[in-house]
Amino acid sequence: MEENEGLSFGKKLRKLFIGSSRNPQDKALFHKISLIAFFAWVALGADGMSSSSYGPEEAFRVLEGHPTLSLFVALGSAFTIFIVSTSYYQIIQLFPTGGGGYLVASKLLSPKVGMISGCALLIDYVLTITLSVASGADALFSFLPSGWYHFRLEFAVFVLLLLIILNLRGIKESIIPLIPIFIVFVLTHVLLIGYALGSHLFDLPVVIETTKIDLQNSVSELGMIGVILLILRAYSMGAGTFTGIEAVCNGLPILREPKVETAKRTMRYMAISLALLVLGLMFAYLLYGVKPQPGKTLNAILFQNITAGWGSDWGYYIVLITLISEAALLTIAAQTGFIDGPRVLSNMALDRWMPTRFATLSDRLVTQNGILIMGVAAFILMITTQGSVRFLVVLYSINVFIDFVLSQLGMVRHWWISRGQQKYWKKKIIINGIGLILTSFVLVSIVVLKFFEGGWVTLLVTGGLAGIVLLIRRHYTQTQKLLGRLNSLVNVVESVDNPITPEDIKNPKPEAAYNPKSKTAVIMVNGFNGLGLHTLFSVIRLFGDMYKNYIFVEVGIFDAGNYKGVTEVDRLQAAVKADVDRYKNYMRKNGYYAEGFTAVGIDVVDEVSQLSEKILEKYPQAIFFGGQLVFGKESFFARWLHNYTVFAIQRKFYQQGTPVVILPIRVY
Repeated sequence: MEENEGLSFGKKLRKLFIGSSRNPQDKALFHKISLIAFFAWVALGADGMSSSSYGPEEAFRVLEGHPTLSLFVALGSAFTIFIVSTSYYQIIQLFPTGGGGYLVASKLLSPKVGMISGCALLIDYVLTITLSVASGADALFSFLPSGWYHFRLEFAVFVLLLLIILNLRGIKESIIPLIPIFIVFVLTHVLLIGYALGSHLFDLPVVIETTKIDLQNSVSELGMIGVILLILRAYSMGAGTFTGIEAVCNGLPILREPKVETAKRTMRYMAISLALLVLGLMFAYLLYGVKPQPGKTLNAILFQNITAGWGSDWGYYIVLITLISEAALLTIAAQTGFIDGPRVLSNMALDRWMPTRFATLSDRLVTQNGILIMGVAAFILMITTQGSVRFLVVLYSINVFIDFVLSQLGMVRHWWISRGQQKYWKKKIIINGIGLILTSFVLVSIVVLKFFEGGWVTLLVTGGLAGIVLLIRRHYTQTQKLLGRLNSLVNVVESVDNPITPEDIKNPKPEAAYNPKSKTAVIMVNGFNGLGLHTLFSVIRLFGDMYKNYIFVEVGIFDAGNYKGVTEVDRLQAAVKADVDRYKNYMRKNGYYAEGFTAVGIDVVDEVSQLSEKILEKYPQAIFFGGQLVFGKESFFARWLHNYTVFAIQRKFYQQGTPVVILPIRVY
């Protein structure tokens, strides 16, 4: 209770739902919040595992009248899973700090190609969240009285809001409550599929003979080319089965050290479990002669057929628990979107394709803005489509295969360029080459097959997002050019052989002694750069020799790019201290007393506010100064892309009664 004293009602409410702040400087914290392979399998593998609820079914329905061909589709799907997962295994080795499709395409092809991959992944993850929650709601309400069905959309929205809150609390916190559901899903499916295959083990010769006869009938009816085309069409329509394989690479930064080994172990869990699940289901469809029925999924029909001889009560309850676990796992699959979507968004923000605020971390050390934007986008899509699974499935899969193709293409190019320097490059290029061929075939197929059914909507939205992203990047590029003029001052100040004093600082003199009663200027900086130096020189130009003490304050901010472990924390602290020391040493050389105060954290305003108390205690005559860039043409778009932190500090200081002056730094 004492911890909550002094907090506003809003902050108390936030603490209740989201949790208390975390200390990013806690050396043991990253170990606590990172994921071991099993947790990562639950968080990142649920998307792939849940696809067994609709992927194999989509493929099997295409083969209506020729069910025997499902054996070839099943084997082809399992082969694709292992090829794609093995190729991503190689990506993990090549990009040990995280190498999802966006980074792979950016580094190995070009930044613009990487941007396209990133946009495709963002749309795919929004669809993953929406489709997973909508599918879970559909599956759950199929067990409830029909009169309740019209509450399905409201329930889906509620679940979506609940997932947003869970993810704002932290990745690990959002996963732990879902583990029992995942375990029930695995155990029930292993039991039923294992029983289905085991009970027909002694009938294997008969099954093989029947398969030969059915295959001959299919060839005589459709011709060899017709059979091949039908198999390829079914294979393509079941492409939803492969979604989620890339999730480990995108989520690698949140894994437990050693990250690479944890990622490889997680990838093995995902590939083996998904391949066995797909093979088992499609073989079982064939063994039990499953045929589509209105209002039921093929899995529901299969499980009812398997348990038909178990006794009415046992069979009913096992099927019920199995199908409920499927429905729940579909909802858990949304976690992949909430974990990897913000990760891709933050990587793009660090490269200035997206607003930089999407790279910032909350006090719970999650990419809060990314989670919120993914959740809001999924909410809008859910309302717009009324949670229609049929329509969402059409939109699904296209974008993830854009990422697959670009990733495989980048890896093939990499192995070819470095063929003289890499061991076993031929083996590696063959794996990625086969992956490129398979994923390209699936991409072209699903675009052609789904284009007029609504697939064009996905491509249009992805293209629109890419257009917006290009505008954002152009703005940041232009801003960087303007800042380059300011930063040219750094070279002047830092001349080693012949230090040059700006004309605003005349007649250098010996370093002054510490005098707490002297007037003190506290300069807030964000690095040793043109903005900080121009702020410093503006103070000197405006106030002359009024200030004898110069204090420099810098806060290092943890974001998605630098908060990946203990090493990065130490590196950030050292970098911030080095920046402040450069200001301090420069002013001391010019006869002023100078000191530096530093901190690292999540929120600049809170950290500066805490430092200000220490500074004012030591220097009662202190006044704080901050520089704010002023652009020639400032629009709403420009304001949205910059955070204007100094104004937030000003509001905080006014509430505290701390004197602060904001100096405009013009960049034209």
